[in-house]
Amino acid sequence: MSTSTALPRPLAEVVADFQDVQGQDKLQLLLELADELPPLPPELEQAAMEPVPECQSPLFLHVDATDRDRVRLYFSAPAQAPTTRGFAAILAVGLDEQPAEVILAVPDDFYSALGLAELISPLRLRGMSAMLARIKRRLRGE
Repeated sequence: MSTSTALPRPLAEVVADFQDVQGQDKLQLLLELADELPPLPPELEQAAMEPVPECQSPLFLHVDATDRDRVRLYFSAPAQAPTTRGFAAILAVGLDEQPAEVILAVPDDFYSALGLAELISPLRLRGMSAMLARIKRRLRGE
């Protein structure tokens, strides 16, 4: 799959970073990204965010599409869930502040290009897919 053409530059850069490392180094990169998940702004409370029950760990997201040319994405996941936090950080780094149309064009299975299938359970990978699907549903007004 040639995801780089359909991905916004920040997300394509994250995918390229994962493609540059092998084996357990991919997992280490995911855990490092988990530490980079931006904190919620003070005005946004987790209770007002949408839960993503498909994730094995508690994950909440908020999509602010007030400005469709600069969509803001917010995620909340506990520190004890580094895989989930890492997935959220990939989406935060790769898609935050992108136009709605660009986010909607991201392939639903872009995460397969990260090469994590051998390291992470299919159930956890479905959580990543669910995060993106929920973001897209919000952007489509569903």
